[in-house]
Amino acid sequence: MAATPRVFQRLARPPPHVLTRLSHPQPWRQHRAFQTRVQSSGVPDYAFAFDIDGVLLRSSNPLPGAHEALTYLQRHRIPFILLTNGGGKSETERVSELSEKLNVELNVDMFVQSHTPFAEMHEYKDKTVLVVGGDYDKCQLVAKEHYGFQNVVTPGDLLCAYPDIWPFSKVFMDYYKSFAKPLPKPFNPANPAESLKIDAIFVYNDPRDWGLDSSILLDLLLSSQGHLGTLSKKNGDASLPNRGYQQDGQPALFYSNPDLWWASSHPLPRLGQGGFRVAFDGLWKSVTGGAKLEHTIFGKPYQPTYEFAERRLRAHWKALFEQVGLNDPLKRVYMVGDNPESDIRGANEYQSPHGSKWRSLLVQTGVYREGAVPSCEPTVIVKDVGEAVRWAVEDAKG
Repeated sequence: MAATPRVFQRLARPPPHVLTRLSHPQPWRQHRAFQTRVQSSGVPDYAFAFDIDGVLLRSSNPLPGAHEALTYLQRHRIPFILLTNGGGKSETERVSELSEKLNVELNVDMFVQSHTPFAEMHEYKDKTVLVVGGDYDKCQLVAKEHYGFQNVVTPGDLLCAYPDIWPFSKVFMDYYKSFAKPLPKPFNPANPAESLKIDAIFVYNDPRDWGLDSSILLDLLLSSQGHLGTLSKKNGDASLPNRGYQQDGQPALFYSNPDLWWASSHPLPRLGQGGFRVAFDGLWKSVTGGAKLEHTIFGKPYQPTYEFAERRLRAHWKALFEQVGLNDPLKRVYMVGDNPESDIRGANEYQSPHGSKWRSLLVQTGVYREGAVPSCEPTVIVKDVGEAVRWAVEDAKG
């Protein structure tokens, strides 16, 4: 069982032996009070990973201390990356926006969003894939123009070609027509060889039209070989694994983000992509009589996303200190997040193939609220990102 988290709070009159550790409200303005942990080569052997929403930003507004904290790390050449379950835009566009909002120079090598690992799924790049979620056609443009997928279809494309696929979305037809494109093939259940075939489904970002998206996902996962308009004869066959469901060449299903909640400008957290996933899972069980839904989830807290993030972080470290030539630079990584179920659980459970130790720092500026018992216990609870950096810099000395 994890140790009870320490709550890092300001003390009105701290005793002398902790005064240095706790009394500086902005360590980046007190450089001499914070000696960074370094190896004999003179470079730090620790780094940071920051969530964005609820840690650095709330909605589109910078949170207090975010600019100063990142500037402090850059000034002291302490490596960090931004690791978010958000997405819906290209890494280039998102980093440009973040650099402007936070007034900090960033680049794509320091940034991992929920669907960034999809770029490495080369086995589907010459197949036809369905991309779900996000505003307008931004996610399908990421898939095609940035990740190299050749044939991308969206639910909006399907609706505009076949409006009866989900009649209740006709009220949004003007929206879909503003970005929909022709299908690579029509779907023709009578002639599957000449019909549109979907080989994989990627949920890139929070779905906006749950009814349309759920209907199309159900059609594909119940189909024969991913051909829309067909139903597999294996569905419900008790002699087959999973009673025949998803046993007939249906497309693989990938989610990029498991977060049930995310912190927006609204006073209460809002449902995220994880909300859609849970809702669709319930719909699937109702339709299939409880069959298992085979799917793969990326994003925090899952091991593959943290492995991908650590590769990015180590590459960034080597770019900063290329002249040093060290083989195993990072001994410790501080994950700063606001969501106990993604940021904190992921850091706590991550098994680094490089042997680095990850510590979890939970801030009170996002999903988690002061006084609540976190569902996953962090190493420490802090007020905000500024205190998180200050605590970690001190902790790194030990």
